[in-house]
Amino acid sequence: MADENTIEGAGPAVEADAAAAPAATEGRGPRGGRGGRGGNDRGGNNRGGRRDDRRGNRNEDDGGEEFIEKLVHINRVSKTVKGGKRFGFAALVVVGDGKGRAGFGHGKAREVPEAISKATAAAKKAMVRVPLKEGRTLHHDGLGHFGAGKVTVRSAPAGTGIIAGGPMRAVFESLGVADVVTKSNGTSNPYNMIRATFAALGEQTSPKAVAQRRGKKVADLLRRGGASAEVAQADAEAIAE
Repeated sequence: MADENTIEGAGPAVEADAAAAPAATEGRGPRGGRGGRGGNDRGGNNRGGRRDDRRGNRNEDDGGEEFIEKLVHINRVSKTVKGGKRFGFAALVVVGDGKGRAGFGHGKAREVPEAISKATAAAKKAMVRVPLKEGRTLHHDGLGHFGAGKVTVRSAPAGTGIIAGGPMRAVFESLGVADVVTKSNGTSNPYNMIRATFAALGEQTSPKAVAQRRGKKVADLLRRGGASAEVAQADAEAIAE
């Protein structure tokens, strides 16, 4: 009888444990606690949340602006190790808003998309503003030099188009320049060409900036070229920068 009472008393407890077991195992993966922890609860959701936050922060930093991204060059390098070769990639990217702002960046990674992403982020941080004449061309000619690269940039009348090759074309397309004539001498290295181009663009000044620096009016500067007062005043009002 004692054995039967013991068995009968233990029955409800066993049934209660059996009923609680499915509830305790809900949400676990096929491997129990480890599967639930790694796959669903902690691993995927948290990492995905951090990734979404980063993307959101980048969009907020951009202020909703749309950028023109140009991939200029990708270089693949390899390192020989004990087990074989390790490949890496370096990307050169030019970014601009098409309204007078542009920048370039360089990024390295084991995969091409990650290298491009790093270069794009670096380019957005290093953007500079270049004054444009009528929003389509440069105000004046300029020279740029970096390393063995030498570039010449010249303003052009409407309808000329972008006469530039390779990396320099990417810079002017992202910058929003519609008419320009360029020439590159000395090297075909895209890194040196890009840096020389930005060196030439960094020397660009507008009549408005020169007038402010000298304490004069824009019309007074334009009249020194032999234009009449009416024409100089009209040209001064047409200058946006």
